[in-house]
Amino acid sequence: MGVNADVDAVPGWMDRRAKEMLLRLVKGVSAGTVSVRDGDGETVCRGAADPDFANAAITVRHPSFYRRILFGGTIGAGEAYMDGLWTCDDLTALVRIVVRNRQFFTGLDSGLGRLLWPLHQVSHLFRRNSREGSRRNIAAHYDLGNDFFALFLDPTMAYSCGYFDTPESTMEEASVSKMDRLCRMLRLVPGDSLLEIGTGWGALAIHAARNFGCRVTTTTISREQHDLAAERVREAGLADRITLLLKDYRDLEGRFDKIISVEMLEAVGHQFYDAFFKKCAGLLNPGGLMALQTITVNDQDYESTTRDVDFIKRYIFPGGQLPSLTAICQSLTRATDLRVFHLEDISAHYVTTLLRWRDNFWANVAEIRGLGYSETFLRMWDFYLCLCAGSFAERHTGDVQMLLAKPGWRPEPTA
Repeated sequence: MGVNADVDAVPGWMDRRAKEMLLRLVKGVSAGTVSVRDGDGETVCRGAADPDFANAAITVRHPSFYRRILFGGTIGAGEAYMDGLWTCDDLTALVRIVVRNRQFFTGLDSGLGRLLWPLHQVSHLFRRNSREGSRRNIAAHYDLGNDFFALFLDPTMAYSCGYFDTPESTMEEASVSKMDRLCRMLRLVPGDSLLEIGTGWGALAIHAARNFGCRVTTTTISREQHDLAAERVREAGLADRITLLLKDYRDLEGRFDKIISVEMLEAVGHQFYDAFFKKCAGLLNPGGLMALQTITVNDQDYESTTRDVDFIKRYIFPGGQLPSLTAICQSLTRATDLRVFHLEDISAHYVTTLLRWRDNFWANVAEIRGLGYSETFLRMWDFYLCLCAGSFAERHTGDVQMLLAKPGWRPEPTA
């Protein structure tokens, strides 16, 4: 709990006014049921159209919670959660209710909730994904510590959406299945030269080299990831088939038969989509293929997300920007000769992936605390995982696998 959490604190005038305005918004929901309990008692708001869609119970632990949201919008809600000013019995369900009820979602970030946005936007501008900016932004997230990530990821250390062949599949099985599907989509064969942009901790490079016999060059700009990936490659006995680089994608050279990039595009920044895809197209042989897995935002919401700063951009992925499918396709058309040959939406698998990560996170929270992470950090991470799970469940965000091809590639004829 945050040091300021005190359910018996006496609310001031601004707290009471902010509470009135927030509850007015909550009472407008048409789907789901939200209860809000504070020192004054409990208020239950049931959606008129579909009250049983989802249920969430908020406990306000300090009256300043209300004005934090009033002046800070959704970022303020996350910050108040980090500070222990409120709790929720089902945070993912609450996110789903917020997303499903667009008037509530918009209301949080309109009016007074926009007062602090210029400060957030200026901060985000300084996180532009230039070469140096990209290194800083990646380090801010991925260099938190390999030991930390190992405590909630599966043994492959894959930090991207898995593919669950059955509801009983383990997280490790889902990660392996995802990697296998991407490798097969690429038609990898022994002797292929494969470039991976975004090494992570080496899981996909190891899987491709070990199971498909290809030669892999993989690059990252995270020192922590690079060093652990190198260790894992050596332990797998694949140092002769996997080359690890510590390079920005803009500085890559050579030609490759295939390229793969898994959930790295989100760190490129919309200003650099053309440069990224142009570089990829230039690195491919004439009949080459590229497999791309990326998180997306709905086309209808894309333009606003390029301007706005949300909780995840502010605290989790500085410099991050989700593409939309249209933004990707338009960039491919403008900057490359690559063509889209296959697309599959795997968004439903991300809900399960995130909830599995969250389960692992809290199952190992004592060890995470032992690494020196604060209670504020733990609550920030919990808010992030639930925010993402709810967003994917409501299809505000998605996850897709795409196969891109150079003009010289021809698929095998069907029987």
